[in-house]
Amino acid sequence: MQKTSARLLSLLSLLQVRRDWPGALLAERLCVSPRTVRRDVDRLRELGYPIMASKGPDGGYRLGAGTELPPLLFDDEQAVALAVALQSAAGTGAGIEEAAARALNTVRQVMPARLRHRIDTLQVTAVGRPTARPTPQVDSRVLMALSAAVHAREVLRFDYASASPSGAGQDSTGPPPRRAQPHHLVTWSGRWYLVAWDLDREDWRIFRADRISPRTPTGPRFTPREVPGGEVAAFVADRFQGSDGPDDWPCRGEVILDLPAAAVSRYVHDGLVEELGPDRCRLVLGSWSWPGLAATIGRFDADIEVVGPPELRHAFAHLARRYADASAGGPTGV
Repeated sequence: MQKTSARLLSLLSLLQVRRDWPGALLAERLCVSPRTVRRDVDRLRELGYPIMASKGPDGGYRLGAGTELPPLLFDDEQAVALAVALQSAAGTGAGIEEAAARALNTVRQVMPARLRHRIDTLQVTAVGRPTARPTPQVDSRVLMALSAAVHAREVLRFDYASASPSGAGQDSTGPPPRRAQPHHLVTWSGRWYLVAWDLDREDWRIFRADRISPRTPTGPRFTPREVPGGEVAAFVADRFQGSDGPDDWPCRGEVILDLPAAAVSRYVHDGLVEELGPDRCRLVLGSWSWPGLAATIGRFDADIEVVGPPELRHAFAHLARRYADASAGGPTGV
């Protein structure tokens, strides 16, 4: 058994991974009794951590907002750099994605409200599998400017560099600035992209963030449009078909998981993961069969909401009956 101090850190880390934890599951993960978990929760409360408890046979614990905790001393640039670094860990392939998501949740809760707001506006959609090839660096100030425009729904004016090295810079004789309605900031195979409606070309475009030089001030506010197909992850994947795009699986479904996108993307190299919030994400995944797809999604320790299609929902019901029969010791049937 871990020493008390180490166990308290482990308990605090688990409480920051998901919104609600059943007491029995916490005890199992920590290899202690439920009574020990209750005592450790009381110790954390004495240290100022607002942990709420729910009673009943399925009672559990939830870590509240850290308003009573001392704020960390980060300036704006450090807060942005930290959020970018931790959210980008979903595409590193280094096996640190889940730890990075926990770290971001931990730091966010003890930051003052102003910096928490800045981090929350920097929502990144991780699409595609990690890549070993070198990727261009993007100035964190550019990412913050793009994210702020997405969050505020303000028209973005920017210079867009040529793909050739000779056209990397812009001068007074270059083309006029582009104008676009920014909708999503995404990553694909380690690169950053802006999904936007190009006002001059009247069509959807995907711009590489490392080639964007935002201009100030931004333009007027706009009403968000719906990307073709309704899903940004699927839209980006369709545009990049043939360059690390998803395989053409015979069965493909969509679910919403109560987990951070960074904690999911490391396990779905050929799937599409879209950030919906600090602890929720959309997953689009394929498989050779519907039961196989349901079983793959079921390995995530989180609540699942099936978006579609109906075949995936039926596969979950089929597996539920099979597992129930297995737990009762009876035949599973067909």
